[in-house]
Amino acid sequence: QVQLVESGGGPVQEGGSLRLSCAVAVSTSSAIIRCMAWFRQAPGKGREGVAYMHTGTGVTYYDDSVKGRFTISQDGAKNTLYLHMDSLKPEDTALYYCAGARLLFEDRWQSEGQYEYWGQGTRVTVSS
Repeated sequence: QVQLVESGGGPVQEGGSLRLSCAVAVSTSSAIIRCMAWFRQAPGKGREGVAYMHTGTGVTYYDDSVKGRFTISQDGAKNTLYLHMDSLKPEDTALYYCAGARLLFEDRWQSEGQYEYWGQGTRVTVSS
């Protein structure tokens, strides 16, 4: 069994910063989850992938809309994935989800169908 629990969302002013956390709990009988990503869903829109990390190789990918502003990272000792968000804009307002998979095609990391495990989401609201 795998559980992903996000935290760290909240209200923030335009130009501000937030750090989201995703605590990963895996039972000993589950496979290792190496493919981790952050997705977001803005009001009235579909879910989109914003950042990806393979926690074994360290490879990262970002959506163009967040490149240079968001950074995905991990703390292996704490089994926690992070999303550092700087220079936030009102269009970053969304429900942010942590997602994980044992394996996926990295050239399609933004395809949500590739992810087996999802958290419940944490809301980020950026005001101008």
